[in-house]
Amino acid sequence: MKSSWMLVAAALFALMSVLVKHASTTFSPAELVFYRSVFGLLAIWGVIAIRHRQLLAPLVTTHLRAHFWRGLSGFTALVLFFYAIARLPLATAVTLNYTAPLFLAALSAWWLRERHGRGLIGAVLLGFVGVLFLLQPQVQGQALLPALAGLVSGMLAATAYINVKNLGRLGESEWRVVFYFTLLSTAGGAAWMAIAGSHIPLAADWPWLIGIGVTATMAQLALTRAYHRGRTLTVGSLAYSTVGFSALYGALLFGEQLSLITWVGMAVVAAAGVWAVRASTPIRPDSL
Repeated sequence: MKSSWMLVAAALFALMSVLVKHASTTFSPAELVFYRSVFGLLAIWGVIAIRHRQLLAPLVTTHLRAHFWRGLSGFTALVLFFYAIARLPLATAVTLNYTAPLFLAALSAWWLRERHGRGLIGAVLLGFVGVLFLLQPQVQGQALLPALAGLVSGMLAATAYINVKNLGRLGESEWRVVFYFTLLSTAGGAAWMAIAGSHIPLAADWPWLIGIGVTATMAQLALTRAYHRGRTLTVGSLAYSTVGFSALYGALLFGEQLSLITWVGMAVVAAAGVWAVRASTPIRPDSL
């Protein structure tokens, strides 16, 4: 089944989160974003150079401002997500980040003036009921700030998706959008490291840092293949299997024990996200 590539992507994204959580004991979120991005940047640039037999000409664009806003929102979302991963149970951080489809549903209706199918408002409201369930244990455990960071990362990820849609309308190719995103994330991480300081990786650190870049790149490739070859609604629904993989990894590798209310919140957010994906298909004029 072609849509099952999303399961591969979900397992790899969850594995990337495991590597980030481990490396976060030494490196800051900005450093981890830098290492996650720089390997992707080199890989994308290499593919572009080989395919077009030119180093720079295929990258020329007249929409640098639009690329900047897409890159800034995506970079900030990644930093906040990695910060949440370092300080929250793995599955909780991933679930909060996966509120992005709920924010996307609301933003596309308001920002892009898209009209969606019935049930979208119910999906969004249900999703944020699940968020309240997730936040309650974090408030009691004095981890409200990381939880809010995870939630804002989901909102900014949705903003990045909106910017990607706008770039598509401007005629920008997918690979050029990804290139400029990874370029800005690499530059942003490097600038942050220059200002706030950085750690020189030891020999034992490199497998973890390289692993973050490799798993993120492979996950993106699997996700792209899933959306290109599978059914969009099925793929969008299977994306929430990342939450399940994260819970499994968290329990096996970090000994994380989640409360019942956290499990309920995760289930509600995932169900609402699947509902939002299925209700977010824009209404065609001939169906009004």
